[in-house]
Amino acid sequence: MVQLPADRVRSAANRLKRAQGQLAGVVRMLEEGRDCEEVVTQLAAVNRALDRAGFAIVASGLKECLSQEGGADSLDTQKMEKLFLSLS
Repeated sequence: MVQLPADRVRSAANRLKRAQGQLAGVVRMLEEGRDCEEVVTQLAAVNRALDRAGFAIVASGLKECLSQEGGADSLDTQKMEKLFLSLS
C-alpha cells in the first residue's frame, strides 16, 4: 500500500472539493431549468476537474512507488495500467 505525501493528499482533496462544488452547481442549473448548452458546458468542466484529480493521484502514487525500496521492479505494471485506463 502506498501512502501519498500529505501535500499531495491536500492538493487532491482540494481539487475534488472544487469539483464537488461545480457538480452541485450543475445540479442547481438542472433544477432551475437552465439552458442545456450551459449545463453541458459546466458538466464537461466537472468531468475535466475529476480527470485531473484522478491523474494527479495516480501519478503521485506511481512516484511514491518508484521512490520506495524495490523501485520500478516492485511495481505491478498490469495494476498500474488498469488504474490509468479506469480514468479514461
